[in-house]
Amino acid sequence: MLAKKNRICRGAIIFCALVILAAGCAPPGPRALLKGKKLLERGDYAAAVAELKTATSLVATNAQAWNYYGVALQHAGQSAAAVLAYQRALALDRDLIEAHYNLGCLWLEQNKPDEAKSEFIAYTLSRSNAPEGWLKLGAAQLRAGDVLSAEKSFSTALHFSPDDAEALNGLGLARVQRGRAREAAEFFAAAVRAHPDYAPAILNLATVEQQYLRDNRSALQHYRAYLALTPRPENWDAVNAIADNLEQSTTVAGASPKANVGGPWTPPPNPVRTASPPSVRANSSLSSRQSQVESVQVQPEPAIVGTPSVSAPAAESPTESSSEPANQKPGFLRRMNPLDWFRSDSQNEGNTATPLTPKASPAPAVAPKPVRIFQPSPPTFPRYLYLLPGRPRAGDRPSAERAFTRAREAELDSRWTDAMESYRQAAQFDPGWFEAQYNYGVMAYRAQDFRQSLAAYEMALAIQPDSINARYNFALVLKAAGYAPDAVNELEKILASNSDEVRAHLALGNLYAQQFYDLTRARQHYWKVLELDPKNPQASDIQFWLSANPP
Repeated sequence: MLAKKNRICRGAIIFCALVILAAGCAPPGPRALLKGKKLLERGDYAAAVAELKTATSLVATNAQAWNYYGVALQHAGQSAAAVLAYQRALALDRDLIEAHYNLGCLWLEQNKPDEAKSEFIAYTLSRSNAPEGWLKLGAAQLRAGDVLSAEKSFSTALHFSPDDAEALNGLGLARVQRGRAREAAEFFAAAVRAHPDYAPAILNLATVEQQYLRDNRSALQHYRAYLALTPRPENWDAVNAIADNLEQSTTVAGASPKANVGGPWTPPPNPVRTASPPSVRANSSLSSRQSQVESVQVQPEPAIVGTPSVSAPAAESPTESSSEPANQKPGFLRRMNPLDWFRSDSQNEGNTATPLTPKASPAPAVAPKPVRIFQPSPPTFPRYLYLLPGRPRAGDRPSAERAFTRAREAELDSRWTDAMESYRQAAQFDPGWFEAQYNYGVMAYRAQDFRQSLAAYEMALAIQPDSINARYNFALVLKAAGYAPDAVNELEKILASNSDEVRAHLALGNLYAQQFYDLTRARQHYWKVLELDPKNPQASDIQFWLSANPP
C-alpha cells in the first residue's frame, strides 16, 4: 500500500513539472503578446508598449498583436506610431474590425474627421447592429460638417438603443447646427430624462435655452443642475460665473444676461475598443434606467434586402441576409464631463473592468464657442447616368453555380470581400442569372462600391423588371451614392404598381424630410406608413415627427 502511494506521489510531481515546463517554454512572441495585454489591463502603458513591440517583432504577421500595440502606443501618447501600428494591423487583416474602430477613434482624437469617417463606415458595414459604431460615425460626420448624415447615424444608433443619451445629444447638436433650436432642446431634454446626470446634454440644454430660446429661468435651472454634478466639472468656475450673472439678470425686469455660454459642443475623441478577450474591451454600460424617450428624427428605412438563395425562384420575398451580423448591444455610454466626452471608465460607478480608453488632452476651463446657426441652402444633387442594359443572355450556369456556392460559404464565414468576388464571377459566368446579379449588388453595396452595386441592380432589373426587392435596393443604393432624385424616381415606380408598399413610403418620407426639406410630401408618405402599418417599428417616431412638423 505504501509503495502504491509513493508511485502516485512521484507521478503527481512529474505531472506538475511537465506543466511548469510547458508554461515556461511557450514561444517568446505569444508570451510577449500575452504579457503586453495584461499590462494594458493594469494600465501600465509604457511597459505594455515595450512588451508589444517585442511581440510584433517576433510575430510580425499577427494582426492582433499590431492592434494591441497601437492601443498601447495611443495610451502612451505616441499617436503617430499608433497610426502606423493600426495601419499595419489592417494591412495584415482588412477584416479586423476593432482596428478600424481604434484607428477611427485616433483620427478623431487628432481632429481628422474625414479619415475617421472612413474607418467607422468600415466598422458599421460589418457591425451594422452595434450602436457604438453609429455613434462614432455620427460624431465624425458632425465634426466634418456633414450634418444630415450625422443625423442619420445618430438615429440609427437610437434605433438599436432607444434610451441612448449620447445619440439623443448628438441629434440635438445636429439640430442646433441646422438652426432648429427648439427641436434641439427636445433632444437634449430627452437625453437628460434618459440619463439625468449626463453632463453634455444638461449643459447643451441650458445653452440652447439661454442663447436661442431666451428662456433664462429654465437655462438657470439646468446650469445649476450641471454645477451640482459629481465629480465637479472641469469648467465649473466658468459656468458658475455665467449662472451667477444670469441669476442676477433675472431679478431685473427686462434685463438681458451679462454673460453668454457658448453653444453645444461637438464631440471630442472617443475611446479605443480592442478585440477579444472581454476583460480588455473598453465597454461599460449605463445603469439600467428604463425611461421612455421620444425622438423627433424618424428612424431610417430598413437595410438593404438580403441576398436570395439559389433555390429562390424569383427572389421576390425578402429574406434575411447572411451578411447581417447578430444584434449586438455591448453598450458604450459613459458618465462624462462635457470637456472630455469619453473619459476613462475608471471614473464611472459600478465599473470593475479596466478600460482601454486613450487619455484625452485636458481642455482649458473656458466656455465653449457658440455654434453658428444657418439655414440649409436649397439642395442640389447629381443625377445618375443609367446604363440601361438589355436583358442579358444565359451563360455558363454550372460554373456560375459553383462560384455562387463559394460566395454563400464566404458569407457564412463573414468573408465579405471573397463573397463579393465570387458573386461577381457567378454573374460573369451567367449574366442572365438574376440571383447572381442581385447578390453581387448586395455585396458591392456592403463594400460601399456603389458603382458596381448600381450596375448589378440594373442588370438584375433587366432580367426581372417587376422585382420589388431589386428596385427597392436599387433606390437605397442611389440614395447612398448621393443620387437622391433618382432614388425618388425608383421608389415612385414601386408605388405606381404597388401603392401599399410600406418600405417605399417610409424611404420616400425620409428622403423628402431629410434630403429635400419637402415637409408636405414627407408628411404624406409618413401618414401612409401609419395608415398601412400602424404597428410599424418607426410608428412612434413618425407620430412625434408629425407633431413637431405640423402643416
